[in-house]
Amino acid sequence: MKFPCSGVILAGGRNSRFSGRNKAFIRIGGKRIIDRTYGLFKELFEEIILVTNDPLQYVEWNLNIVTDIFPLQSALTGIHAGLFFTTNPYAFFAACDTPFLKRELVETIVNKIEPGIDIIIPKTSEGLEPLCAVYSKQCLKPAEQHLVQKKLKIRQFFRKVRVKKLSEKVLREKDLDLLSFFNINTPDELSMAEEIIK
Repeated sequence: MKFPCSGVILAGGRNSRFSGRNKAFIRIGGKRIIDRTYGLFKELFEEIILVTNDPLQYVEWNLNIVTDIFPLQSALTGIHAGLFFTTNPYAFFAACDTPFLKRELVETIVNKIEPGIDIIIPKTSEGLEPLCAVYSKQCLKPAEQHLVQKKLKIRQFFRKVRVKKLSEKVLREKDLDLLSFFNINTPDELSMAEEIIK
């Protein structure tokens, strides 16, 4: 890794479509999603941060557990907290409900870090993937300003920073079916994940 980068796992969210069940602890192929992500991050990052508003659930993992600073329900609050607490100039962010995150894809994103660029973000035909991206510490202030104004969409502050988008072609070289972006929001998606594992 050319630039010092932390790994941040976002474990917020209300899990409302899962009857309040914590998606991080859902088992796919017998293994919890959080264990999959943590195992991958341990191989890649010296500093691992987990952002959650329920810290006691995660004490069994050897990582830095932090909570949102802004009491707002938004993934942007998690990105803000992760950047606030990271000791590195860059952080790679992943959501806790993506069971198929591929090491090669994460490495590709992280290896695109360069001076003067604040966000490295995948772009597919579905759009941008803000919860599988690198953010620099330079994003902290713009994110904060938006949260103060209760602007909660992640992309709203992109105009204030320098963004590098990674094309679908580049992404598919490392993850042909783009499974790294598959996240579990519903019981149907959980069934699909079980099929993929098989």
